[in-house]
Amino acid sequence: MADSSTANFQPTIGVLALQGAFDAHARMLQQCGAKTVLIRKPEQLANIDGLVIPGGESTTFLKALERGGFFDALQEFVQSKPTFGTCAGVILIAKHVTHPEQKSLGALDVTVERNAYGRQNDSRILEAETTLPGGPFEMVYIRAPRITQTGPGVETLAERDGSPTLVRQGHLLAATFHPELSTDKRVHELFLDSVRAAHNG
Repeated sequence: MADSSTANFQPTIGVLALQGAFDAHARMLQQCGAKTVLIRKPEQLANIDGLVIPGGESTTFLKALERGGFFDALQEFVQSKPTFGTCAGVILIAKHVTHPEQKSLGALDVTVERNAYGRQNDSRILEAETTLPGGPFEMVYIRAPRITQTGPGVETLAERDGSPTLVRQGHLLAATFHPELSTDKRVHELFLDSVRAAHNG
């Protein structure tokens, strides 16, 4: 378990390692000062302070999560513990999924449209202003989903063409782009701030 001393607290962050760029997330988190654990079994969720759900293919994620009660354990975790979803991870934690409709963990009060920005060859790197200090942020999009609606408790931190691309709701953070493929650590540091805040109570 993580150190109970607030002054010396080094968060232990799980990265769901069923598919996707989980290694890139782990490296970025380690550069930000966190310990990381690759999560491949539901029982591992009990020993982490926060969780990253990376990009990939959301339907493949769902198939993998159907085994051994993983989906139910993950759903319970994301309802109350700091969780950061990127790309497909946003689809998994969203309350509503369209294009087509799909089962999800139902935690983040947003509606997400799958593959909204086109196929793989429509992927691109953009720079955009955010509410985070430090100037414009590099955003890597790969078959990205689009957040089409947000609930009243959801804060938009960055946008693309008027649609939210980085949002926060309490202990939940979601990015439709891939911050782990950038050299900018600000989004991961923002998530770690929420993990520390949850630890401090």
